[in-house]
Amino acid sequence: MPTAVLTDRERTAVQAYLRLLHTVRAAFDGPPDDGRPALVPPAVLAEAEQALARAGLAGNEEQFFRLLRHWCPPT
Repeated sequence: MPTAVLTDRERTAVQAYLRLLHTVRAAFDGPPDDGRPALVPPAVLAEAEQALARAGLAGNEEQFFRLLRHWCPPT
C-alpha cells in the first residue's frame, strides 16, 4: 500500500474533512423525529473549508481526495 507523506496543513485538512464527514453521518443517522432537516453545525463546515484553504487545496478536489485515499484508505 503506498504511503502519502502529508504536510501538517494537508493532514489538518484531511482530519477536518473526516470530522465533517462523521458529523454529517451522525446527523443523517439520527432518528427522523419531526421531519426537520439534519443539521450540521456551521463551525464544523467552516473548519473544513478553512483547513482546505490553508493547505492550498480549496477548489482542487481531485488532489485532496487523492491525499485522502492514500492517508485513509476505504475499508
